[in-house]
Amino acid sequence: MLSKEKKQKIIKKAAVHEKDTGSASVQISILTERINRLSEHLTKNKKDQHSRRGLLKMVVRRRKLLDYLKHTSEENYQKITHNLKLKQK
Repeated sequence: MLSKEKKQKIIKKAAVHEKDTGSASVQISILTERINRLSEHLTKNKKDQHSRRGLLKMVVRRRKLLDYLKHTSEENYQKITHNLKLKQK
């Protein structure tokens, strides 16, 4: 779980406009942070298969959002992948 303060910082960085909390770029940023935290957890707890399944679901969801962003706005796609240091497809 992300703390409220941490989530607000992520939203502020990725927001397209002032009241933006649900755009694709914001969702991708939040998912990336959750994926990174869960990856750390799984390196310590190798047998936690339930969390591994949740991680895979989050990765697929992020990939779909990235594909949507690439289709709708190539500029925002380039920006978000560069800021989050993600591989471009």
